[in-house]
Amino acid sequence: MTGLAVLMLGACASQPDDSRGVGFSDYSQDRAAREAALRGTGQPQTVLPPAERSEAEISALAEGAIAAAESGQATAAAPPVGTAHVAISDEQDFGAVSERESIESDAERLRRMQEQRVEVAPTAVPERPDSTGPNIIQYALSTSHPVGQQMYRRMNLAAGARHERNCLSYRSDDLAQEAFLRMGGPGRDRQALDPDGDGYACGWDPTVYRNAATAAAQGQ
Repeated sequence: MTGLAVLMLGACASQPDDSRGVGFSDYSQDRAAREAALRGTGQPQTVLPPAERSEAEISALAEGAIAAAESGQATAAAPPVGTAHVAISDEQDFGAVSERESIESDAERLRRMQEQRVEVAPTAVPERPDSTGPNIIQYALSTSHPVGQQMYRRMNLAAGARHERNCLSYRSDDLAQEAFLRMGGPGRDRQALDPDGDGYACGWDPTVYRNAATAAAQGQ
């Protein structure tokens, strides 16, 4: 075991300087002898430690190599801080899930989920108070004639400019229709919002509400 440690230290030793002059061993011969010893084809050669290493450092390295050889574990450098890999979920991997889960565990998990489930009972839609103004949806469902069909008599036939100006003061045709009904429409039209007399102000179209009511009735 000690010989193995010495060989490991020899492998880690720095390359000898080939600039040595007369009186020193030849570099090529030292290298061939060391490689033969590492391959097990020659006698182990004692390699002198570099001059910059002290005897205490060499002894510590030898003891560490012997301990690692006896334990059979290679020493590895600790990973730097902050480089740990984040585990990726394998819930979509059937093989991985089947290894740690079973039918019994799935049943138990389903039971716990059912116990935590909270059922919210449906409640009635609050009624619209009459004080909020005309209900344009109710008005749309109470009519059946199309847009543009005159249903009410209008006296002011030259209300084109006034009609466009007043309609632009509302942010939507729904608001215009609601204001039209609030001011006495569809029978009266004080602001010329409905010059053609169809009962729909500023191009308001009740078809969308009629179609929604029909679809809801068919869904039931």
